[in-house]
Amino acid sequence: MPLPSVALPPWLAHALRSQRGPVPWSAVVRGALAAGPLLLAAVVAGQPSVGVVAALGAMLAGINDRPGSRRAAVRRIGVPGLAGAGGLLVGSYAGEHVGAVTLTLFLTVLGLVAGGMSAVGPVASGAGTQLLVACAIGAGMPLPEPGWQRALFYLAGAGWLIALRLALPTTAVTAGDYRFDGERDAVGAVYDAIAELLIAAGGTDATARRVALTAALDHAQDALAGPRLRRYASSGAERRLHAQYAAALPLAEAATALAWVGDSVPARAAEGPRRLATAVRTGAHTGPLPAPSRSAPALRALDDALLHAADAFDGGGTGRNLHTRRRTALSLARTAFGAGGREYGLRVALCFGASAGVAQALHHAQWYGNHSHWYWLPATAVFLVKPDLGPLASRVLCRAAGTVLGAIVFAGLAALLPRPAGLVAVVAVCGALIPVATRHFAAQTAVVTVLVLALVMVAGEPPAAWSRIGETLLACAIVLLVGHLPALGQRGGTVRARLARAVEAADAYLTHVLNEGTTDDKAGRWALRREAYRALAEARAAIDLAAAELPALARHAEGTDEVAATLERLVDTTTACAVQLDDNGRLTPRHTERIAELLHELAEGRARAGLRVKQGPEVPIAV
Repeated sequence: MPLPSVALPPWLAHALRSQRGPVPWSAVVRGALAAGPLLLAAVVAGQPSVGVVAALGAMLAGINDRPGSRRAAVRRIGVPGLAGAGGLLVGSYAGEHVGAVTLTLFLTVLGLVAGGMSAVGPVASGAGTQLLVACAIGAGMPLPEPGWQRALFYLAGAGWLIALRLALPTTAVTAGDYRFDGERDAVGAVYDAIAELLIAAGGTDATARRVALTAALDHAQDALAGPRLRRYASSGAERRLHAQYAAALPLAEAATALAWVGDSVPARAAEGPRRLATAVRTGAHTGPLPAPSRSAPALRALDDALLHAADAFDGGGTGRNLHTRRRTALSLARTAFGAGGREYGLRVALCFGASAGVAQALHHAQWYGNHSHWYWLPATAVFLVKPDLGPLASRVLCRAAGTVLGAIVFAGLAALLPRPAGLVAVVAVCGALIPVATRHFAAQTAVVTVLVLALVMVAGEPPAAWSRIGETLLACAIVLLVGHLPALGQRGGTVRARLARAVEAADAYLTHVLNEGTTDDKAGRWALRREAYRALAEARAAIDLAAAELPALARHAEGTDEVAATLERLVDTTTACAVQLDDNGRLTPRHTERIAELLHELAEGRARAGLRVKQGPEVPIAV
């Protein structure tokens, strides 16, 4: 008799889940050439402490070295690196000139600011993390160099990895200037996702394919953002990529409208986007693109979009920067100090401050013995409190398991390897493993633990493998306690803030489509559509994360997933309306009735979820 299957609780299932995909060999090579060589050069020069600081900068930069374009990597690695250097500078002087109580209060306030800033987005989150971690290290790690030199060496380590990211080719190079391989791959993936959505139209997999298309567009949007790699746009190469991305927007709109209709699409309709994807990656001409039937508005829109894309590809159109997200300083401030930012900022401040206070108390307690690595406790708490890394219970479990494994592995290596050459080799190997280990928080923790313990010994501090375990477990207990306090800001604030932004973006998109009708401002419409889908994806990610928390936390986000699902259907319907209005200037009763139903369903869902947002989509249906 077969045993009944047992469903794991969401937080445990998340802890056992890891990302999959091909090994990022290019990132592995960069990791091997980053922290290890910097440390080796400093050891040979007789300045090991300088190498330790530079290797720390390179290590934390390596955690942010994710797949994508070079231009995006400059911001994704550079901004947190600058924040980390600032944190190291401030922490070094604070640790030298203020007492334990004042230092704890200072770190608590800094945690509040950095936590609120982290709610803005992934780059801001990385910057907030490095700011706090480097500040704790600067305040507690005994190094001979003054604070300003530490900051410069730290920044040099991060800058060295950025230089490797810009200079070295990747294994994905297929054509043209290798510096644009990330952009080409990202834009090509958009056309592949469009083809998959066309194939799935009329089937049960259509919704999942539309979500995958949104993710591909988001990734391409990020890949094309950031500083230009050449001053004059490489005599057309960058402009061509922008034009190819812009040409994908009407194709994505038509494919979404076809999926909304619910009828299957002939297989030949997907051949055109497939050929366009190949042309993006290889630089070859598209050749004749198979024309779909023009028997319906969405099919006519698809045919027109293919013709426009063929012209943009073969004619080398200039394109326009339709992908740019224009978020003003006021908008960023509203996010940082809004409900989500306040909730996260309070949690980070309490965890960081409490960990620093406990560490200071242990550091000055005569009965505790040597506690020279007190800065590990608040630095560990910073990583543990980050919601980017998964549900609270899941990341605590992974952090504890990874630290124990890493400490045991390092204890064995330290007993066998010569010093300092063996420790430098360990740092180089760990740097190469980080890009692979980032797929699972426990694996990343184990690799980073080995690397940090090696750096500590190179810097001349006593071995600390076993104290590392004890302080990690103490940090886990502090974060679990603070994370479940009953009155820590507005519970579910991050979810509600992102869902409110998604409602506002859907409102703007729906209003534009129904009120503007068949105007020529398609570029504005596509930009609003992109913002609506992107905001929805961010809200959905926050909701899924909240649902995987322990019940005491997950209950605060109940009902928000239904609101997000309704919003997704509303934005899909709005896209179908846009295509219909382009075709003949009138909406069918099916379109108007569906919008009315979804607006009513959205209002009811928001009421059930207790969601308070600015005025939602309430637009006159008669067009």
